[in-house]
Amino acid sequence: MSRFINNNSKRRFLIALLTTLFISGCATISQPQSNQVEIAPHTLVTLPTPAQLGYSLTASQLITATWQHTNHQLPVQLQVTPQALALAGFSSWGSRILSLDYTHQQLTTYVMPGLGSTLPEPKQVLFNMMITLWPLSAWQQPLQHIGWQLKQTANQRQLIDDKGMVIADINYQNANKLKGTITFVNHQPNYTITIKTLHYQRQ
Repeated sequence: MSRFINNNSKRRFLIALLTTLFISGCATISQPQSNQVEIAPHTLVTLPTPAQLGYSLTASQLITATWQHTNHQLPVQLQVTPQALALAGFSSWGSRILSLDYTHQQLTTYVMPGLGSTLPEPKQVLFNMMITLWPLSAWQQPLQHIGWQLKQTANQRQLIDDKGMVIADINYQNANKLKGTITFVNHQPNYTITIKTLHYQRQ
């Protein structure tokens, strides 16, 4: 009898252990990494590293978002080195209202208190910049991992999902992506972003 109780105790312990490991494993899988951004409902993509841009960059840009016939503008400062990326968005009166730091595959973000519901997520601003500026080779593996792809012609890119639908069209006014205006049209949901580089230094 005592042997039966002992065996039962071992079984209960083993089941509890396996259940704990299973739950822990599920929690680990479902937790997004800090350098992942949602590009569609329940679809996360891992951002390329700063180094994959291929050069160091300091740029002042003006982002204009158009949605439901309403325009919103966000002046942005971008600094990229092989080791890190820093992004800051400013109000029309010059105050920093959002920022983001990306280093060692870790992202930290800041949004001015009280503006969280009216501003885009810093990660989303970064994604829009990286999908337009980083080379195709930097995006190949992260997008392949989720079954998506990025196609490029001379002055255009298309972001295509795992069902073959064109999610976004990116059009360049100039072959040098840092000159002229970049127009990013996201078809789902329907909004347009233009990115104009006002000044830049590239090394």
